[in-house]
Amino acid sequence: MIRPAIFRSVSFASRAPCSFARLLLTGALGLLAAGAAMAAATGSATDTAPRAIWHADIATGYERLLESTRALDQATQRFCDAPSASALDELKGDWRDAFFDWQRVRFVDFGPIDLDSRAWQFQFWPDSKNLVARKADYWLSDGRTATSEAIAGGSIAVQGFPALEYLLFDASLAGRGIKPSDAQACALLTAIAGHLAQEATEVNQEWQAFATFYKTTDTLTDTTIHAAMTGLEILVDRRLASPLGLRGTPQVNPYAADAWRSGVSLGTLRASIEGMKRYFAPGLRALLAERGLDELIAPLDEQLASTLAEIQALEKRERSLGEMLETQEGYADLQSLFIEASQLKQLINGRIAAALGVVTGFNSSDGD
Repeated sequence: MIRPAIFRSVSFASRAPCSFARLLLTGALGLLAAGAAMAAATGSATDTAPRAIWHADIATGYERLLESTRALDQATQRFCDAPSASALDELKGDWRDAFFDWQRVRFVDFGPIDLDSRAWQFQFWPDSKNLVARKADYWLSDGRTATSEAIAGGSIAVQGFPALEYLLFDASLAGRGIKPSDAQACALLTAIAGHLAQEATEVNQEWQAFATFYKTTDTLTDTTIHAAMTGLEILVDRRLASPLGLRGTPQVNPYAADAWRSGVSLGTLRASIEGMKRYFAPGLRALLAERGLDELIAPLDEQLASTLAEIQALEKRERSLGEMLETQEGYADLQSLFIEASQLKQLINGRIAAALGVVTGFNSSDGD
C-alpha cells in the first residue's frame, strides 16, 4: 500500500544507532512542528477534525502500552529477585497484559513507531526460521550477562514480546533443564523487559510531540486509514489464513499464528480488533459524518461488534487456536471467524475506503 513516508524506518538488518535515530527524530519533529505551526496559522485544520480524535485515541493506546510494559518490567525484576511459582504466574499474566496492549496499537504503522524498525522490536513476526528461539538460546549459552543496552544493540529477534514468550512458555527449555529463574535466563528476561519499557516510553513521548503536525497535515488522514487497512489485511490474510492453510502451503500450521507458545493466539486477535474499535473507529466515524457518509457508521459498528463476539465466543471454550486446528469442529469454528473478520476487512478496505476515495495498492503484507 502506498502511503506518505512519515519517519520511514530503515531496514532492521542495518539500523542506525539509537542515539543517531533519536537525533534524526528530534530534528524531524522540530522541522515538522515549525511547518505545522505555519499551516495552522493559515487555518488548514482544526482540533475538532477526525485526526484530532485519532491522535488522542492512539495516545491513549500508547499510554496503556507504557503502563503495562512498566508493570511487566517490574514483575520481571520481582520474579528474579525472589523466584516462586506465584511470582512466575504473575509475570506471565503481566506479559499477556502488555502483549495485548501492543496488539491494540499494532495497526499504527506510521509516526514514531515507524522509526528504527520499532514495530519489529516489539514483535518479531512472522518468524518462519525460528530466529527468536535461536537468538535467545545464544544468549542463554553465552557467558555474558544480558543487559538492556546489549539487547538494544543486538539482534532484533530477541528484543521483544516473542523472546519473552519463549523464555516464559516454551516447553523445550524445561526439557533441556532450563528454568526462567536460572541466572542467565533471568538476566535475559530483565534485559528484554527493560528494553520494551524504554521503547514504549520513547514512542509515547514522541507520539505526543507528533500531535501538531499530525492534526494539521491532511495527507495523514489517508495514512491513518491505510494503516488500519494494512492491519486488517495482515490479521485476515496472515494471522488467520496462514494457520488455517488458506495462504501459501495448503495445510494447517499453528506455528504461523501469533503467540502459539503461550496459547493466546485468539487473545491477540481479539486485542487487535479491540484496538480497531477503540483507537481507529471513533475517528473514522467522525470522518464519515464529516463527509456525509453517515449510512456507513452503523455497518461499521455492527461488524466490529460481531467480529469481536465471534472471537470472544471461541475464547470461552478455553481451547487455544492450535488445539482447535486439531479437530474438524475446531477448524470449522475458525473458518467462521475467518469469514467474519474477512467481512470486516471488506467493509473497511472496500466499501468505506471507496466511499472516502482512499486508493489502495501494494503493501508489505502482499508478499513474503
